[in-house]
Amino acid sequence: MSDIHGIIVVILLLNIVIGLVRILRGPESADRMLAAEMFATSAVAIILILAVTMPSPALLDVALVFALLSALAVVTFVSRAWSALAAPANDDSDGEEDDR
Repeated sequence: MSDIHGIIVVILLLNIVIGLVRILRGPESADRMLAAEMFATSAVAIILILAVTMPSPALLDVALVFALLSALAVVTFVSRAWSALAAPANDDSDGEEDDR
């Protein structure tokens, strides 16, 4: 591993530590999800750097799986957040219909 790769890995690890602070402090669940996405992106970048420095093609597959899982996590979060936002609107409209 060359010096520049080591420096980049250390910066990415510091990025993960800062993201951990964001996850612990919040304040919103969307902020926490963005920090988790930053974890995944940093992990993929670190694995890709390791794949470049080490002759192991399996690391590229691991990075691809992490990237796909990260995208799946975002889709799941957005669909749950979307349904949570839509649910109170449906409850209000049902309540208004009962009052009439």
